[in-house]
Amino acid sequence: MGAGAVPPIVTDIGFLSFGWWSEAPGSRVRTPRQMLLDTVETAVAAEAAGLDAAFIRVHHYDANLSSPFPVLAAMATRTSRIELGTGVINMRYENPMYLAELAATTDLMSGGRLQLGLSRGADMAPMDGPATFGHVLPEGLSAAEDTAQRVARFREAISGAGLAEANGARPGDPPLPLTPYAPGLSERIWYGAGGIESARRVGTLGMNLMSSTLILEATGEPLGVIQARQIAAFRSAWAAAGHPGTPRVSVSRSIMPIVDDETYRYFGGLLAQDRRGRNTDQVGVIDNMHATFGRTYVGEPDRIVSELMADEGVAAADTLLVTNPNTLGAEFNAKLFDVLASQIKPALGHPVLAA
Repeated sequence: MGAGAVPPIVTDIGFLSFGWWSEAPGSRVRTPRQMLLDTVETAVAAEAAGLDAAFIRVHHYDANLSSPFPVLAAMATRTSRIELGTGVINMRYENPMYLAELAATTDLMSGGRLQLGLSRGADMAPMDGPATFGHVLPEGLSAAEDTAQRVARFREAISGAGLAEANGARPGDPPLPLTPYAPGLSERIWYGAGGIESARRVGTLGMNLMSSTLILEATGEPLGVIQARQIAAFRSAWAAAGHPGTPRVSVSRSIMPIVDDETYRYFGGLLAQDRRGRNTDQVGVIDNMHATFGRTYVGEPDRIVSELMADEGVAAADTLLVTNPNTLGAEFNAKLFDVLASQIKPALGHPVLAA
């Protein structure tokens, strides 16, 4: 374990699906309809295996999932225990009030299991995608400032606060809150922070922290070391702001266990790269900023466990989201989930949950 690392405290393991569909050779999810239905079945498989969470990524103008709430609602009707979430919704594309209604409705359908990840998001395929949704960046505001305003309005809307004057209201009548109201949802809002300063802001604002396999910092250190520093800054800011309770932190990792001929056929090439020292954290540029991209954990479960135990980012988090190869279909992913739940999670010191 690296210097300064602490023993792993991960209590929850789930998957994070990118929701791709593709007609490429080997893909088992070839159309948007297949992707949507298969995503629901993947959540069912995750709960049956004993995982704790089913998260979906949201992207616009691309061949993957873009409208999360119908899918989350369908997942809610087919599961009873696992958390259901997003990682993350790009708030520059969203009407905060309508988003609040969708989120509250979905949370009520799930019985209070929604864990909603928001963010400013990275640039996508279009030059100015939010503008095509009717969200033109106001003059004088940066994208980050515009996002902050949208997030604040969304959080106010889901809090049950009065927002609109009633038609025919008399002096002293309270303003109308948005409906439906989902109790507890306000405490289950996460924010995807790309760097240490944004992590501090998340802590100050009292949201949970999502940290991905990409961090907008490039020091030459391993991703986990950078993440652990980011997480420490978040927790310090949370405490300094005086928020009650203990905030949650998730990190995501690409994990590909090899347990039989089929998994070797798909992941053996990555294992060969790993053995040659070519499967490492990488430094690149995104949004004109230098960033660190995380490596893939590949191999037999015991080896993966050993490497996760030495990952300081994983050690600092309470929730581990595993990016899954969704184009291989729910049945194949169920095999990976069984390994995560029955071998990797117990080895980190936590029990397997019954479906």
